[in-house]
Parts: sequence; structure tokens; C-alpha cells
Amino acid sequence: MKPENFILYSGGAQGSEAEFGKQAEKVGAQEVNFTFEGHKTARSRGVRVLTTDELLKGDVSLAYIAKMMNRKFNTGKLFKKVMQSIWHQINCAEEVFVVGKILDDNTVKGGTGWGAEFSKLCNKPLHVFDQEQDSWFKWSGDSWKNEKAPKIKCKNFAGTGTRFLNPKGKKAIKELFENSFAK
Repeated sequence: MKPENFILYSGGAQGSEAEFGKQAEKVGAQEVNFTFEGHKTARSRGVRVLTTDELLKGDVSLAYIAKMMNRKFNTGKLFKKVMQSIWHQINCAEEVFVVGKILDDNTVKGGTGWGAEFSKLCNKPLHVFDQEQDSWFKWSGDSWKNEKAPKIKCKNFAGTGTRFLNPKGKKAIKELFENSFAK
């Protein structure tokens, strides 16, 4: 597997997304970071500023997302644009890797959870590293199954997650790339 043939789709935000980008760059994989006018990113490599029309392609009702995920979300314009940009990340990917926390209702905590739920809706392979459990899990279609050392298998993959990346999450991302692109 030649890493230069792989593309990471992310948002380039601080935390998990910045670490996914750092590791992609380190192994030589391509990187596309979807963002929008006025949004700050931690990554400058592969930045793709979405137009208003492009953002609208990823427009999903926040009420629908909140109901699907059993929680309330901020209804501001910035949050809506973040949800729209996450739609682009997942839409472009063939498989998805997330760092965060799996909740009791099988959703993932925070706005990151929308990326995981959209992956489920699209039947894309979904891998989540739960920082509190210090373990990877794969969505089986109806539940989370423990997963040992996942590998990036699809050339177009998404990497997203919490802004509050801890050392376990950082190590998990690093090892994901090392295991996937071992020389």
C-alpha cells in the first residue's frame, strides 16, 4: 500500500483532526481539510474552503440530527456550518476513523457524533477509538465490537474526532498510521 495513493478527508481542527493530518503528512498520504470562510483550522496543508453552495449540499436539519442522536445541539450558524463540513468529510470517504467517546446509546459524544452517525447511515466502515476505554471499536451494523489494531484499507478515508485529544487518543492515531503503512 503506497500512502501517496491515499487521501485523508478531515476538517483540520485542533485535537484529533490535527493529529490525523500530522500522521498523514508524516507517512506521505494526501490530505484534504474541509473548512469554510472565517473558520480557524490547526492544519494548513490541503485546506479546501467550501463555498456557500457547497455547504448547502451538506445541509441537514439540526432538529433531525438532535432527535437521531438523543441530544440538543447549538443552533447557531457556526455550528450548522461545522455539521455541513463534516458531511463533506464523510461523503468523500469510503471508511471513517473517529476518536472520542462512545455513549450508552451507541452514539459518539459531541458534534463528532454526527460524523459517526452519518457514516452508519451510509453503511461505511466505522472505527471509533474510545479514549476513556483506551480501545478501538468497529460498528457492526447494530452494536460496537472491540477491534484490535485497525488498519486503513480504503484509499479515501476520513479522520475526525474530539478537540480534546488525550495521550491515549494521540497514540492510537499514530499507531493506526504505522500499522497501515508499515514499510
